[in-house]
Amino acid sequence: MIHQLRIYEIFERNKAAFHARFRDHAAPIMARHGFRIMAMWETASAGRIEFAYILAWPDSETKTRAWTSFMADPEWIEIKRVTSLQHGSLVGAIEDRIMRPTDYSPKLG
Repeated sequence: MIHQLRIYEIFERNKAAFHARFRDHAAPIMARHGFRIMAMWETASAGRIEFAYILAWPDSETKTRAWTSFMADPEWIEIKRVTSLQHGSLVGAIEDRIMRPTDYSPKLG
């Protein structure tokens, strides 16, 4: 099992639109592609607002296949296009980290 930490810079001016898009569209589409979202947070760091979430994957190959299929999903492509036209860019910088547990880490779940 591996975990993926995703951190998106989001903006105060369209934060509600970002959360609506993720909650109502991205998360359900991700679920269809096999994503397992463990938890989501809004954070603040270095003067910026961030949205962070953790995904669980059985292995790297599954993660890669799921991301490829999600990014090519016609519904997701259209949602991104429409929301960008309505609200401008909803996401700035994106950080992506793969986390593998140490042998002394407490078990999750």
